[in-house]
Amino acid sequence: MSTISSVSSVSTASSGGGSTSEVASLNKQIQSITKEIKDLSSDDSLTDEQKSEQEQMLQSQIQMIEAQIAQIEQQAAEKAQQKQEAQQPSTVSATSAPKADGINRPTESNQINVYV
Repeated sequence: MSTISSVSSVSTASSGGGSTSEVASLNKQIQSITKEIKDLSSDDSLTDEQKSEQEQMLQSQIQMIEAQIAQIEQQAAEKAQQKQEAQQPSTVSATSAPKADGINRPTESNQINVYV
């Protein structure tokens, strides 16, 4: 009977460089589970029902690992965005619209309606 490898969830926040190694490790787990699925089809000691159940369990493990990879990539993208925003705070204020002062740029209460 073949053994099913257990998958531990990764819930810790990773640093920028560590996320790539975590993704690589998770991809290796996916490869080993995929190999188990292939080996499962040639295993004659199991019934078809047992093979089907184990294949479903292995597929769900792959889906969980893919979800972890997506979460790690999303966290890395958010960190990169926060880092970019932290590096360029002055650029955002320079490109925003000038504040309405009522003289050259009218406010809601200081506007002239001209009808001819």
